[in-house]
Amino acid sequence: MTEDRIALDHESPRHYYRHNRLKQLRAFCHAAQERSISRAAERLELSQPSVSLQIQALEREMGITLFERRGPRIRLTPDGEGLYEVAAPLVEGIDSLPEQFVARNRRQQLGHLDIAAGESTSLYVLPDLLRSFMVHHPKVHVRLHNLIGEEQIHAVQQDRVDIAVGSNLDLPDDIVYRATHTFDLKLITPLNHPLAEKEQITLEDLAAGELILPPRQLTTWRLVNLIFQQHSVPYQVRLEVGGWEIMKRYVELGFGVGIASAICLTGQEQLAIRDLPEIFPRRTYGVMLRRGRYLSPQARRFLELIDPQGFGQAAEWDGIAGSQESVLVPGRQPQ
Repeated sequence: MTEDRIALDHESPRHYYRHNRLKQLRAFCHAAQERSISRAAERLELSQPSVSLQIQALEREMGITLFERRGPRIRLTPDGEGLYEVAAPLVEGIDSLPEQFVARNRRQQLGHLDIAAGESTSLYVLPDLLRSFMVHHPKVHVRLHNLIGEEQIHAVQQDRVDIAVGSNLDLPDDIVYRATHTFDLKLITPLNHPLAEKEQITLEDLAAGELILPPRQLTTWRLVNLIFQQHSVPYQVRLEVGGWEIMKRYVELGFGVGIASAICLTGQEQLAIRDLPEIFPRRTYGVMLRRGRYLSPQARRFLELIDPQGFGQAAEWDGIAGSQESVLVPGRQPQ
């Protein structure tokens, strides 16, 4: 005989019925409302003896008489009236739990979603995603925060936003990252530029002093700078511009050549688009969250939309931990 069975055999009737208090209170409240044990049994889809035994057990446990019995009809005693006043809201609350939960979920659809994203992500990655999200969740108020680099990380760390979507090379330990989009880096040149027709482009070609790059605090500049440093090739930047659209325009005007993510290239530009040397890695854009952050229902729905294969199959959403870490990649972004 197991220890659990021994413990069960030695439980007192009083202790046993305490485990069934909800059933007892439900039987009592229904009987009080119907003023009939048999009608209460019909509502509960139980036998009349079962309902009677539950009420009797409750009376024994509390040491009171709940009903005055007059033939088939019953009436609450003063003690019964006092207990009913306390128990009825509890039983009603438990019995309406599924409906309350559904109503709560509906109310949560009225919340808000805060996303931090830089210009390129806001222009090229998010529009279709946000359009779909807002169609399916029209009552959610979406706030898009224009933040870049460390600004995004700080906003996520301080819970000023639910998530950040972008690209970062280095992330602190309390930030987790999942790549959701991957793009090549491309060389863009004016249509009549010598590099537009050159068969194979080298680092030395790029270092000739005509480079147009994004600002130094952005990932693309840091990535390009790292490549040149690793291969000991000195280079010069002719112009730094704040955004892909500005870069494309200045390249079209003949100010120089640019290194841009394919994310911003539509094929409609008046530019020559060339592959870079293979030493340039692909760029990833993805989602950043604070480790351990509780995700609101709105954030969960958006993550499932942005990456159904990954976030949609996450086993747990109560913070970024446990099984969640198999879905989100911590630390540096993958190349």
